[in-house]
Amino acid sequence: MNSDDWPVVDPLPSYGHGRELPGGRHRSLIYGRNLTDVVITGNNGTIDGQGSIWWNNFWNKTLNYTRPHLVELMNSTGVLISNVTFMNSPFWTIHPVYCSHVTIQNVTIIAPLSSPNTDGINPDSSDNVCIEDCYISTGDDLISIKSGWDGYGISFGRPSTNINIRRLIGKTTSAGIAIGSEMSGGVSEVHAEDIYIFDSHSAIRIKTSPGRGGYVRNVYISNMILVNVDIAIRFTGLYGEHPDDTYDPDALPVIERITIKDVIGEKVKRAGLIQGIKGDNFVNICLSNITLNVSKKLPWNCSYVKGYSDLVSPEACEPLRERIFPEHCSDCYYLPNHLKSLSNQNWGAWLLS
Repeated sequence: MNSDDWPVVDPLPSYGHGRELPGGRHRSLIYGRNLTDVVITGNNGTIDGQGSIWWNNFWNKTLNYTRPHLVELMNSTGVLISNVTFMNSPFWTIHPVYCSHVTIQNVTIIAPLSSPNTDGINPDSSDNVCIEDCYISTGDDLISIKSGWDGYGISFGRPSTNINIRRLIGKTTSAGIAIGSEMSGGVSEVHAEDIYIFDSHSAIRIKTSPGRGGYVRNVYISNMILVNVDIAIRFTGLYGEHPDDTYDPDALPVIERITIKDVIGEKVKRAGLIQGIKGDNFVNICLSNITLNVSKKLPWNCSYVKGYSDLVSPEACEPLRERIFPEHCSDCYYLPNHLKSLSNQNWGAWLLS
């Protein structure tokens, strides 16, 4: 493989420069822009990105430009990716950016757990995205929802919204479902349900930092099974990583109305590591019906966060301990309309179907 065979294209305007290095970035193996009605499908055939050479260049610090994704579609509408196995991406595996009406279903994504930044599916400044019935095992976040980086993302101003994730199974050295850290254009209306995460570092992760601006709001994650996960819920307010020195440290992100409901976990080391930003609390974080078998003596570590909880074991940290019902239902995203009887939960049935 000769990296010169991979054209260098302009950085994304919402990022300002390549994600890894200043300047441009290598174009993805499968690439399209300004398209309508795109179908990538194939009877579970395999597309192998042969990423190991790129990973070695990353580790050896011999990259000249940001690594290519395996699939990137820009400014496109009506995208269907289904019944394909993607392996060994050089960088992020599937990257719809500035796209609308994207469906990714029955897709398998595999890369070594040691491979750097081989995220599975990263919807980026995109809307009306449906990801369902996927198996992902990679060296970084299984799904990471993004919307631009610091001032470039703020000025570009295209959020990711209406993101639906259903029936995801996977493992990773990073997070199962992540938002950020590049979220400066805003992320909202994220619904994820029927998720099985095993042998992973964390299950749910929100990453942000002073300088990002933007917001993450109206997120609802439910019906989640965790097995052998280090940290079930992790919010990081001081993630760092800036494109350059022009960012405004006073551009603080708004993190609010995050609901996590109906989670069971075995062999979990820590229930939650939830760290907001001093002077910029993460608010209306709501936890309901969560039961985790936790090994750490101090299962929760929370700072600069405010929210509510019901039926959480081990008991939530003090800033989240106030009861949801009945006073705070309206503060919690999506809860009032979704008060199913707990006795009707059929854990694991979807896994066996």
